Amino acid sequence: MIGPKEALEIIRFKLSRSRFKHSVLVANTAREMAVQYGFDEEQAYLTGLLHDYAKGISGQELIELAEDYGIELAPIDREVPDLLHGPVGACLLADELDIDDQELLHAVSAHTLGCLDMNGLDKIIYLADMIEPGRDYPGMERLRCLALRNLDYGMLLGLETTVKNCIERGRLLHPRTVEVRNQYLRLFGNMMDLA
Repeated sequence: MIGPKEALEIIRFKLSRSRFKHSVLVANTAREMAVQYGFDEEQAYLTGLLHDYAKGISGQELIELAEDYGIELAPIDREVPDLLHGPVGACLLADELDIDDQELLHAVSAHTLGCLDMNGLDKIIYLADMIEPGRDYPGMERLRCLALRNLDYGMLLGLETTVKNCIERGRLLHPRTVEVRNQYLRLFGNMMDLA
């Protein structure tokens, strides 16, 4: 298993400068959240560093890799192939870096769309990706405050934020994100209750 120093060098070489900076900020935020919630902070930090391992791969190559790895593709995955960078990244981390930490791989796979069986690390990486200090969008500070108070409420607001952003920008919504959002909504009720 690689350590954080080796991971830093790998992503420094593999990712663009801005994506590298983002990954370091996600890693730091994930570590902060892991400390807050009593999870393994080193695992969270390493996962944050590696979460965008497949970012920057062309859409066509992501589709081909997903097919090679047997990842089930929804029609929207072919229309917006960048959404595959999580699951493809997890497969590449296992193959190219010999990472066998299943929690780390699952968190990388789920960090963009979410999934119905998210564990603590999954939620931390999903939210750290949205609230790292380099992010700036309407409602980000509210999401950051909530995510640092309650992971599940943070997930609901994070998912709602993603859905609203896609609608406002005229982007396609992945059915998995809608499904995960609906699951959290059923658990916790309307977001207005979280104000």
